[in-house]
Amino acid sequence: MVLGKVFHYTFDAVLFSTVLAGIRRSSGFTPNTANITDPTLRSVADTFLGAGETIFDIAQMRAMNTEYFKKEPKAGSR
Repeated sequence: MVLGKVFHYTFDAVLFSTVLAGIRRSSGFTPNTANITDPTLRSVADTFLGAGETIFDIAQMRAMNTEYFKKEPKAGSR
């Protein structure tokens, strides 16, 4: 029972971090970890966000190398 909750919360945290990575990639907005005064918590936050970046990179690479996705030109470009 406890192991299931730990797995669930870990999965949710990684999913949230990946969404934040997608927001950063598409809009440029990112959480400002410089506002975290405790260096240990800042390091944890940076590691957390880095994990999302890694998962996002893996998902993007998999999408690029499959026939199920195709890249369309941006609207308004030639």
